[in-house]
This record gives sequence, C-alpha cells and structure tokens, in this order.
Amino acid sequence: MTFLTRRALNRATLARQLLLERVRRPAAGVVELLVGMQAQIPTNPYLALWARLDGFRHEELGALVAGRQAVRATLMRATLHLVTARDYRWLRPLMAPVGERTFRSGSPFGRRLTGLDIGEVRRAGMALLGQRPMTSAGLGARLAERWPTGDATALAYAVQYLEPLVQIPPRGVWGASKQATWAPAESFLGAEVERRPSAEALVLRYLGAFGPASVQDLRDWSGLTRMTPSFEALRPQLATFTDERGRELFDLPDAPRPDPDIPAPPRFLPEYDNVLLGHDDRSRFGGNGARLDVTNAFWSMFLLNGEVAGTWKFLREGSTTTLAIRSVDRLSKRDRHALETEGARLLELAGAGAVRREVRFLEPG
Repeated sequence: MTFLTRRALNRATLARQLLLERVRRPAAGVVELLVGMQAQIPTNPYLALWARLDGFRHEELGALVAGRQAVRATLMRATLHLVTARDYRWLRPLMAPVGERTFRSGSPFGRRLTGLDIGEVRRAGMALLGQRPMTSAGLGARLAERWPTGDATALAYAVQYLEPLVQIPPRGVWGASKQATWAPAESFLGAEVERRPSAEALVLRYLGAFGPASVQDLRDWSGLTRMTPSFEALRPQLATFTDERGRELFDLPDAPRPDPDIPAPPRFLPEYDNVLLGHDDRSRFGGNGARLDVTNAFWSMFLLNGEVAGTWKFLREGSTTTLAIRSVDRLSKRDRHALETEGARLLELAGAGAVRREVRFLEPG
C-alpha cells in the first residue's frame, strides 16, 4: 500500500478543489465538482468560486440561483449548502438521516417538542408551505396556532430539518437582501427527489473532491454514519494508501495526485469553506491541525503554500472597503506581496461599490 505524506495529501486535495490553479469552467459544473458549497452566509459560495475560477463573475452564480438551477438547502452536516438542482434531488434523501439525528439529539429543538406528534407537525408544515413560501418565523407562528404549547421556533425547525425544503430567491443572489424564505423542494424545482439514491455514488463524488480520504473523513464532511459498507463495496475499484498516522485512505485511481513540491498560490477562503471541513484529520492543511479554528464566524482563513496561515475580514467604513489580514506568523516580503496582490483582486469583486479599496496587514497573532 502506497504511503502518502501530509504534503502529498495537501497538494492532492488542493488540486481537486481547484486551489492550485484557477480554471475557466462553468460555475454550475464546479459546484457539482465540489459536491456543493457551504452557504450559511449567502455570499460565501461566490467568494469560494472566485478563489477557484478564472474570470468568475457573481452574475453567473446569481443567475443559477434565480433560475432555480442552483438551490440553498439543509444538507451535509445539517447545515446550509448551495448545490445544483440536479444534485439536490439525490443528496437530500441521502442526508435525511443527518437532519433527523441533528433535530432529535444534536439540537435543543427536538426536546422542546416532547409529547407532540412530530409527524403531524411535519405534515401541517408542508401543507402550509404548499400554499405559499414562508419564513421560519412565519411558519412557526402558524404552527403555534395549532400547537400553542409548542415552541414556535422548534415547530418551524421540525419542518426545516425533516422535510425537503429549499430557500427561494432572491435569498442567495449577490447583492439581494431578503429574509430566508422556505418552499417545498419538489414543487419549487418541478421534480421529485430520488427514492433510492446510491450511497456508493456519494463516496465516489466525495473522493473526487476531497480525496484521498478515510471513511471517517467522509463521515465528518457529511454527517452520515455507517458508511464503511459502501467503501468496502467499492474497494475493488478504488486505490488505497496510508498516511503518516497509518490510516487507510481511499481514492479514485485516476484522480490527480500532483508532485508534493508543486507551488501552491495564496488563496483567500470564505468562512466554512468545505475544503477545511471535509476531513476528520485536517492536518493536511496545517501541521497538527491546531490552526484550523474554522468555527470562527467572524474571520475567514487564507492559505499560504497550501496551508492555513492566518485570517482575513472585510471592514467597511463609509465609502472605504478594507481587506484586513492577520497572519499567524510574520510574513516574508514575498508572501506579503503575494497576499496583497491576491487581496486587491478580491476587493475588485467584493468591494465593487466602494470609492476606496485597500489591503491592510494587522499584527500577527
């Protein structure tokens, strides 16, 4: 079994994620290549695509969302993701157990509805949403009319976690601001979700975007358990490796695994970019993984030479948009210049309405 160093894993995953070199491809194809994109913050998929695509314009993805070709929905890890409508149809039923488990035991909402018939709550919620799309607050208020002893927020989340819903535009369109509004996915998309989706197909798609990877890596990315049988069923057609910890890793035989010494350019990633959430062992992006505090909701991360090297954030004051950069260690002049150049390009996308745009380096720490 071939041994792969941490650096080799880093470059392999960066290559799958299009973070070694920007490419010219349609945005929809890249969203599918990545098996969806974290979308808890509406602008994040745009920033993630900008980091990967040459010539990306936010209008392209906005048109996909407005045209119902891409949707925002609760999927992997029971969190909001943006996926193509085509992928939603098979991903949603596969991820249904994740939403069920999260609602009942991973969140406070299930406990707040103890004693209620959750099946009846779900049916009532879908009936209401079948009449017109609603916000969470609006849905919860209507359901609370029928179940006055139930927590309105929990009633709404019972439907959102457990039923196939999507957020409708203009939510998710660049520059549009609207409260998240939910609708039944099948009526919104005009197509049914698949009844028997393939877990093995999910494994193959995951490895294509995040491999080489272990069974536990896929579990952390998706939230799904009991995936070992799917890996074993595919074993004859997969390549296997070991990493520096002795773990067995799986991969597609013909997937890119470039020379570990190939340069990796600086990249600014949005909060919760799945490249940093796609593995149980995240050390391929930062030594022992200690720097990967991807739960920080206020600062995003940037990569230098393929590894997490610091955080960044937009600061808006009047007509000025500033890209604030805080590195973990002191930067060399070369790295500082590379980040400044990349940051100026990012400001062209995100600070388009600003009279003044600037890159500012904060004290390391």
